[in-house]
Formats: sequence, C-alpha cells, structure tokens
Amino acid sequence: MENHKSGKWAKQILDRKNEDGMWGNFHGADCANYTEPVIRRLKVLGFTKEDPVIQTVLNRMCLCVSGKRKIDDYSEKKHDWALFEKLMLSAWIRVFDPENETAIAVAKQWAAIAEKAFGSGQYCREDDVAAFTELFGRKPNSAFETGFGMFYHAALLKGMLSSKTEGLFLEYYLAKPDGMYYIYEYPLHILPEVFSSKKASRYLGAIEILSEYRQAPEKLQFVVEWLACNKEEKEQWDFGTSAKDGIYFPLSDSWRKPESRKSDCTERVLRLLQKLSKGI
Repeated sequence: MENHKSGKWAKQILDRKNEDGMWGNFHGADCANYTEPVIRRLKVLGFTKEDPVIQTVLNRMCLCVSGKRKIDDYSEKKHDWALFEKLMLSAWIRVFDPENETAIAVAKQWAAIAEKAFGSGQYCREDDVAAFTELFGRKPNSAFETGFGMFYHAALLKGMLSSKTEGLFLEYYLAKPDGMYYIYEYPLHILPEVFSSKKASRYLGAIEILSEYRQAPEKLQFVVEWLACNKEEKEQWDFGTSAKDGIYFPLSDSWRKPESRKSDCTERVLRLLQKLSKGI
C-alpha cells in the first residue's frame, strides 16, 4: 500500500490547520471548515495516532470527553449536546486509538444499553428505552439516543459487545432501511446497482466501518463476493471518476490518468479484503 501522507491532498489539509491544531468547529460536513471531515479524510490518507497532527486532535477530544475542556462553542438545541458530544468524540477517538481508556469508558455505557436492547434476540426499542433510562436517569428525547443507527454507534462499539449481541448488531445495521446515518442512506444488505459509481464508494465506506467487528468476515461475505465479481483485468477495481468526493478519493495526487484512479480503488478494496479474509 502506498503512503499518501506526503502527497498533495494531505499538504492542502495541513496548510489549512489553525494554530490550535483544529480546522474550525468539530462537527460538520464541509471538509474545509470543520475538523470532523478533515480527520476522516486524514484517516483515509493513512494518518494514525502516531502522527502529531492526529495526536493534537485526539488530546483535545479526550479533554472534552473527560469534561476538562470544550471542543468548541458549537451546539444543537434539539439534542442533549453534552451526551451527543461524548458519543461522537469517543467514536472518533476509537477510530484512531481503539484502546483509549477515556473513550472505552463511554463505549461501555453504550454497550450496556446495546446488550439489553438486543437481549430478546432482536432489536427492541422498548428495551432500548428502558436501558437508556436506567443508565442516564431520563428517557431518551432525541433520535440518536435510541436505535443504534449512526456511524458513531458503529465506530464506538467494535470489540465491546458479547458474541451474540455483536452478531445481532451487525445484522441490524445490514437490514436498516436507511443504512448508516452520516455515511450511507440505503440498506446495506442491498448491493449498489452500479459498481463504478460514487454510491458504491460510499457503500464501501459503511462496510469498512463494520469490517472492524470480529464477526465481519462471516456477516460480510456477500460483500467479498460482490467485489470478486467486479474485479477487472489485471486484478484491479474501478469506482469511476464520480467517486472523487474529497473524502474516500482521490488518494493519488491526480486522476488525470485512469491508471492512477484504478490504483487508488484497488488499494482501498485490497485493504478491506484483507480484513474480511483474515478477520480482526
């Protein structure tokens, strides 16, 4: 796999960094003006917790989760923002540092809710609400507090669930009619109609998150077969020019040559296949 940390796209991101090591407020979709999409992009480009730029953001997130410092001044009144921030930031901490104790403490809370929510052998909203109410001392009052439908829940709970609950949890995400919120808005058990498309690339984004779970090689075997069916000559894959979204692609400095695009797409697919063939 190539190293993209010294490439054009990484340099553009690092040149926009503020003096405090952030890129504006944390939560938001605009890669240029928010820290969250920036660190998602940096993760795609190969940055890890060992890189100083990521260390700075991780430290800031940990201070916020532990209540020692605010991440920024942004909030949304429709949510219990303090609770949502802990969920969101702990998920991102575990993306880069799965064994981080601050994030694991939050993950254990949501894992306890998940164990009860799926305790009947399938997801039960009543059990979810009861578990949430018991843990936090109030009933849930916004969408993220029940349902386990977000990217954040999926990123947070890897390695935290019992074997039975993990299997049900993965099946739940695969069957959800609206996919994985913030990543992909279609059912994950239904493969994209067109492989060479931005939709297929975004679909893979959700699958990559689920691939971190222990049972992923078993539950996501149909994705492995789909990828095998769409392999081109020379053992390559191609999501096409529309997949250039500034998040997952490009990796190479330029896609002017189809060979560069195919190389990027192939690198991403092979990384996923490695996880799904060998497990975590």
